[in-house]
Amino acid sequence: MANMRTFFILVIIGMLQVAMSQKQYTNKFDNVDVDGVLSNNRILTNYIKCLMEKGPCTPEGRELKKLLPDALQSDCSKCTDTQRKNSQKVINFLRVNRPGEWKLLLDKYDSKGVYRSKHEKQG
Repeated sequence: MANMRTFFILVIIGMLQVAMSQKQYTNKFDNVDVDGVLSNNRILTNYIKCLMEKGPCTPEGRELKKLLPDALQSDCSKCTDTQRKNSQKVINFLRVNRPGEWKLLLDKYDSKGVYRSKHEKQG
């Protein structure tokens, strides 16, 4: 269950876990059971609340919140293949199953719609 807590870091870790001075994001979360996290409504909700500044954050959540803007701007260029695959899985899940919260996250972290327009062309 501890691995699940690192989930949302993957959510956008794929486009998130930025070690700003590194050429590639850390791979320490690549083995997270993303399907298990997505099926755990409580954990998913806690990460969304953290990102939206509506609830407490775990250390991983704080890091995610800090790094998310850079990951979005870099179009996940520093992501590992696993991070890209998992982040796409999370994005698709949020778009289909929690569209209201997905829109809130995009409005907060992509207020100009740059990432949104790129993603909608792919999706």
